[in-house]
Amino acid sequence: MEWLDRLNQAVDYIEKHLDDTIEYERAAQIACSSTFHFQRMFSYIAGMTLSEYIRRRRMTVAAFELQSSDMKVIDVALKHGYQSPTSFNRAFQNVHGVSPSAARLNGVSLKAFPRISFKISIKGEAEMNYKIESKEAFRIVGVKTHLPMNMEESFAKVPVFWQETIKSGAIPELCSLMNREPAGVLGVCACIDGKEFDYYIAVATDQPAPTEMVDYEVPATTWAIFDCIGAMPRAIQELQKRIVTEWLPTSGYDYANAPDLEVYSDGDINSDTYRCEVWFPIEKKK
Repeated sequence: MEWLDRLNQAVDYIEKHLDDTIEYERAAQIACSSTFHFQRMFSYIAGMTLSEYIRRRRMTVAAFELQSSDMKVIDVALKHGYQSPTSFNRAFQNVHGVSPSAARLNGVSLKAFPRISFKISIKGEAEMNYKIESKEAFRIVGVKTHLPMNMEESFAKVPVFWQETIKSGAIPELCSLMNREPAGVLGVCACIDGKEFDYYIAVATDQPAPTEMVDYEVPATTWAIFDCIGAMPRAIQELQKRIVTEWLPTSGYDYANAPDLEVYSDGDINSDTYRCEVWFPIEKKK
């Protein structure tokens, strides 16, 4: 399948440059994706961040080299992009549980993380209801936070940001500004530079932004709009993963270079019957 072939070609590039500079932008280009979306897709499918995968693979190769050669630890560190012996030692111990020098001892236990290979797995655990709609650009106003390109960390921090925003009393003020579609309080995930992203809690409006808030224009694009039912944030996080790992590979679409949207309606977000939407930016495969 072309979509998976591109991802595996990107992994090929990473593997060939484990002892060299790995450019995330180049890997994303091979995968025909933006750097932002490539890292998100990788995290969803692989179950770990791209940076963690690269670190594990480099430490696996480093362990082989330490055991099978007379290379100095500092030379192995430099070969794998670590200018500081301390940072290399820390990374090595985080993966293997022992220091680089101890890796040469007879009988020491080390870990090996093989090269990843993406394959499609059709689970079909539950249906996903969606519709395809093209929308003009629209402006949002709200509050935002900067987050690192780490899906596990962002999954933990986004709910905290929501809690803080609710406690601050900003939600009623946002709702008073709302006068455009999509109707609801929005969670908007927009790339900054491929290494971190902005997450907005906002509404669609043509009203000016209050002094303590910011605005942002969501570009015109085509959206796959998915129904999400269940308690937050678990239900929406699980749906987002399923969209990337189950729906996208067989859809005939690619991830478009536009923000991801969550559209929250009124109701009890802790209820198993709570309903909201995920707007997933798409474009026809080229």
